[in-house]
Amino acid sequence: MCASGGVTRSTLRQQITDALRDETLAGRLQPGLEFTVKQIAEQYGVSATPVREALFDLSAQGLLESDQHRGFRVRQFTVADYRSMVEARALVIDGVFRKIFDGTGSAPEVLGAHRDALVSVRRRAEEAARAARCGDLDILIGYDLRFWRELGAVVGNTYITDFLHRLRVQAWVFAVPYLRGDTDVRDWLWNGHQVLVEAIIAADGDEVRAILDGYYAHGLKWADRLAADDPPHPGRG
Repeated sequence: MCASGGVTRSTLRQQITDALRDETLAGRLQPGLEFTVKQIAEQYGVSATPVREALFDLSAQGLLESDQHRGFRVRQFTVADYRSMVEARALVIDGVFRKIFDGTGSAPEVLGAHRDALVSVRRRAEEAARAARCGDLDILIGYDLRFWRELGAVVGNTYITDFLHRLRVQAWVFAVPYLRGDTDVRDWLWNGHQVLVEAIIAADGDEVRAILDGYYAHGLKWADRLAADDPPHPGRG
């Protein structure tokens, strides 16, 4: 990733941020791993400034922790952290859909305004659900993040969308080390994307709530499974 031509420091900063986030999501940057600005700059063949900015961006997103003397460290989330992420998502998403479906006549109007966007979300849902059923983490993570991000367009509130995306990225960073190598991984990958988007398109509020309740319960059940392994060990089936 070398700066050249029309690549500005700003785009270089974003490229490094995206690359390191992808490495973390893929589990190649393990929780607790420490590194310096100099090491990352040498790895990507760039100057220290955009690297430092990218690392501070990732720290602001909650993926890294900074130490003024030792550099940066990939954040180690706990099972309690993960459970809190699931519960926080549930509270926010429930509030969003309650506003859409409980307001008199609001659901058809809101959903109708985003009909084209929901067609795209449906395609993301199909790919995400397929990857989950196959246990393909590398494909699932990308489609799952895009699915929820695009679904957030229905909300029409970028603050909520950005908050939920941040939580979802953090949840995947926590989950990936445990899911890789787990012989039961397909049992623990939620694959209800398609049924959820179809229920939303049909403006079936009760079904949407039932699917989401199952989604949250699925995540909390997995957290219980990890908590039962004291201390939890990544990769153990």
